Amino acid sequence: MRIQPAERTKGVQEYYFSRKQKDLDAVSSERASRGEGPLINLGIGAPDGMPPKEAIDALVRTAVLPGVHKYQNYKGLPELRQAFADWYARYYGVTLNPNGGIQPLVGSKEGILLISLAFVNPGDKVLVPDPGYPTYTTSVKLVGAEPLKYDLKEENGWFPDFDALEKMDLEGVKMMWVNYPNMPTGASATPELYERVVEFGRKHNILVVNDNPYSFILTEKPISILSVEGSMECCLELNSLSKAHNMSGWRVGMVAGDPAMVNEILKVKSQMDSGMFKAMQMAAIEALAQGDDWFTELNAEYRRRRAAAGRVFDALGVSYNPDSTGLFLWGRIPDPAGTGSVDETTATLGTLRGGTGASRSEASGGAERSEAVERPDPVPAGDMTAGERLSEAILHGTGVFITPGFVFGENGENYVRISLCAPVPVLEEALARIKAFINK
Repeated sequence: MRIQPAERTKGVQEYYFSRKQKDLDAVSSERASRGEGPLINLGIGAPDGMPPKEAIDALVRTAVLPGVHKYQNYKGLPELRQAFADWYARYYGVTLNPNGGIQPLVGSKEGILLISLAFVNPGDKVLVPDPGYPTYTTSVKLVGAEPLKYDLKEENGWFPDFDALEKMDLEGVKMMWVNYPNMPTGASATPELYERVVEFGRKHNILVVNDNPYSFILTEKPISILSVEGSMECCLELNSLSKAHNMSGWRVGMVAGDPAMVNEILKVKSQMDSGMFKAMQMAAIEALAQGDDWFTELNAEYRRRRAAAGRVFDALGVSYNPDSTGLFLWGRIPDPAGTGSVDETTATLGTLRGGTGASRSEASGGAERSEAVERPDPVPAGDMTAGERLSEAILHGTGVFITPGFVFGENGENYVRISLCAPVPVLEEALARIKAFINK
């Protein structure tokens, strides 16, 4: 390429799941050519259920009205901001100011970069969890700041180790990313955890951003960091309709906090896009008005799926928390450097891929295969993490994709993740294939 890209892009790569899709497409084609069953993708957490009927009806009803297809207010409809405020009061017990303390977003993922642009200067440091959502780290790099990882470990319940945090060099730290129910681990926050986080942020003058889109999934009661006394001094919270209302493709999210801080985000957002389509805002209002019955039915289905995903992990000898929350089941591979059922499974990887020294195209009979993982391709099995060895063996041996934990950080290397965004019959088919593969 003759035209050189900006320096800020050199420290980031295409999102893992975007790159991996090329490999999944190739595996799918190969299976079709052999007359085998279709690929089962248990990777991304994209809800497969329908949104509330009232939301769809509002979208259709509003979209045909004259005058709704023009630019909308950057701040969003007052009715939508009030609906978000009512939602927080009803379910989180939090009072938000709808006239400045809430900013609708094109999905909460947009907010991750907007907040970084609004508050982080080049050279600043930002605390990001390991394991954690890769976009936190990417957004930090894109604004010229330095990501500073803090550990989340199973022995601590996937909570921050505040003693370790206090021992870190916190000079220059401007912001901290927090995410509960946690992705990828499924750990739930407690009021005591949020109190510790707020105390830490206030003590060190660090902006804490809590990413909270999973709070209704498989939880008894959703909680918000903004319920903690003093949180408005140092905290923002992102939320979304993507997970709790099966509306991931609609891209409806929000950020909430002190109006002065929210206004800084609006400064950036208003330079990048315009207001959300009015029909979608009206639909979001209806979705936010859903009562307890909606979440009861939603979680009944996710409990069935979590149990089915657990049976997949049981077959693989992977340990997990059967009461985890959120859209994923996170499992630890036993004795990744030793022996056992998982190692027997991953031992076949070299054969599946044409040997550890063969490329993926050679292993698939010459079909062109694009690089799929965030490292050179081919990757000898010995150079892979335990989670990746298992994921690749299962993918190429059964046509089932489960996410390797290294994607989320060093502390996820010996883990794998299953998305619950697949019906129970699909999870049962995945289990049958894996059992047959292991037995063979």
